[in-house]
Amino acid sequence: MFTDLLIILACSLLVIALFRRLRLPAVLGYLCVGLLIGPAALNWISPANDLPHLAELGVVFLLFTLGLEFSLPRMLALRRTVFGLGSAQVAFCGAALGATLWLTGIAPLTAVLLGLGLALSSTAIVGKELVSLGEVFSEHGQNAMGVLLFQDLVAVLLLTLVPVLAGSGEEPWYWSIPWTLGKTLLLFCGLLLASRWLLPKLFHEVAQSRSAELFVMLALVIVLLTAWLTHLLGLSMALGAFLAGMLLGESHYRHQIEADIRPFRDILLGLFFVSVGMLIDLRLFAEQGLGIALVTLLLLGIKGGVVALLVRLRGEDGETAWRTGLALAQAGEFFFALVALMRQHELLAPEMAGLLLAAAFCSMALTPLLLRIAPQLATRLRRAPGPESQLEDIASRSAELQGHAVICGYGRVGQSIGRFLQREGQEFVALDDDPVRVEEASAGEDNVHFGDSRRRELLEAVGITRARLLVVAVDKTDVALAIVAEARRHCPHLQILVRTRDDSWLAELQAAGASEVVPEVLESSLMLASHALVMLGVPERRVHAHLDEVRRSRYRLLHGYYHGAQANLLDTQGQSRRLLHAVNLPEDAHACGHCAADLDLEELGLEVQAIRREGVDLPMEALAQLQAGDTVLLSGPLQAIEAGEARLLSGS
Repeated sequence: MFTDLLIILACSLLVIALFRRLRLPAVLGYLCVGLLIGPAALNWISPANDLPHLAELGVVFLLFTLGLEFSLPRMLALRRTVFGLGSAQVAFCGAALGATLWLTGIAPLTAVLLGLGLALSSTAIVGKELVSLGEVFSEHGQNAMGVLLFQDLVAVLLLTLVPVLAGSGEEPWYWSIPWTLGKTLLLFCGLLLASRWLLPKLFHEVAQSRSAELFVMLALVIVLLTAWLTHLLGLSMALGAFLAGMLLGESHYRHQIEADIRPFRDILLGLFFVSVGMLIDLRLFAEQGLGIALVTLLLLGIKGGVVALLVRLRGEDGETAWRTGLALAQAGEFFFALVALMRQHELLAPEMAGLLLAAAFCSMALTPLLLRIAPQLATRLRRAPGPESQLEDIASRSAELQGHAVICGYGRVGQSIGRFLQREGQEFVALDDDPVRVEEASAGEDNVHFGDSRRRELLEAVGITRARLLVVAVDKTDVALAIVAEARRHCPHLQILVRTRDDSWLAELQAAGASEVVPEVLESSLMLASHALVMLGVPERRVHAHLDEVRRSRYRLLHGYYHGAQANLLDTQGQSRRLLHAVNLPEDAHACGHCAADLDLEELGLEVQAIRREGVDLPMEALAQLQAGDTVLLSGPLQAIEAGEARLLSGS
């Protein structure tokens, strides 16, 4: 087992790094790793009983984090999607696929089971890609997640029915189905009580201890305990994990739990995709390549078309319908378990099983690519005239605007800016990717629209080329960087104001084209410092002069901070935070006798914040030579500070 894991992780490291450079989805890389190192190809991995169970935990962690995002109120709002669209999708897709298989000569009972199995989609792939693309809360994302949740329940019922229909079940189907639904209801009620009375107290006690180790341990225990209890009840572990996450989604610790779980989720989910790739015999593609391609296209076409039609009949627009269809068009990981069970009960011939499994694998491998090109595909597939698309509607509303402001991100900061603009009579258009927030804001304002601000066509629709100002107020700095780069490519002279939490991405945003970057934490620090000076009797004119100087120098005075024992040295994007570090120069230090400017500390990514001699700050413009006993105050990332200290002390 240890050797197998080492081979999988090493191969995944190389392949995923290559796929990142090629800008291909990581999921596709994991599937390829499994295909290549599995028994049917290089045969580097010996058959193991523990690997599938370990890999399944990846799906459990994924569903738990998705549950944290949805929360119980949001889930109740999606009940029509889960039970309405979900049941219709399984029924109609299952009927269409079952009829197609029956026409090829498969026995009716087998065709029905296979049709229902193929009607289910891949929770792991769709969930992972929607999260990475930031589309979980889009209209098609919520449709897809609602249907996938219903499919998890159907998967449990199908696995229960196969032994019964094969004549080896212990109880008839009319007892099995109500019993499974009853256990699901019992699990939900138990988790609801625990989330209301027990878990908040546990998290509060752990948070009071201020131990990151205990917090991570508690989060892991909750996920694994939920999966174990669900497994004991004979239900899907992923379904139980989602319910637990959903009920914890209302707690104050939701974001911390999600951050702690994410590393375990991503690694275990990678193992899951590798294990799926190992199930496919590579020789089948050489022997039956044309047949596999035809079955794959037929599967994607039937499922995608049926789902798009059902969504359209619900009254949603054509783009949402086709993007939902493309998200759910593939087969799911459950189909592999169903085929194995049917082979065990001799309900399916080996040749047909191999062909269907290969086609299911291909449909899953194509899904990440389909989701990335879904906007273009949906536009081409939407042939019916119907109502205007979302982009056309936004463009028509913004057509008369000239010299307006565009606000990307309409959260707390974006709304505050909008209120000041309204007070001054300045016109603006706001974009946000939270459908609930947009729906709430649209009730009172007609200039707030849903969409991903990184999309060029959406920025064009809100009249970015006619705007005087772009305000980027999104929470994620990497998203802000992409928005700035896209806007600057098309509008070289546009003023761009960016709000960030801290100064960790200041240089990157300025290089991408931001006119002004306002770090939220640093601005609040400035406000507190200014109030402190005024309360100490410093004249207000002098305080304002200090503030203006700090802002003109791009907050140089405030760059970095002294970290403590509990400080996290990485920000939310995994980048090193800027730290402050004081280096005391002994008599034999290399820097003694040199000027700070001669040591080229800037090339290491460092700023010299101050040079202190006998407790007094030396003027930075004086370029005085450093002496023994001087203290050099450095600001920069951890690695740069270590390198700078080495250069000051030893010259290395």
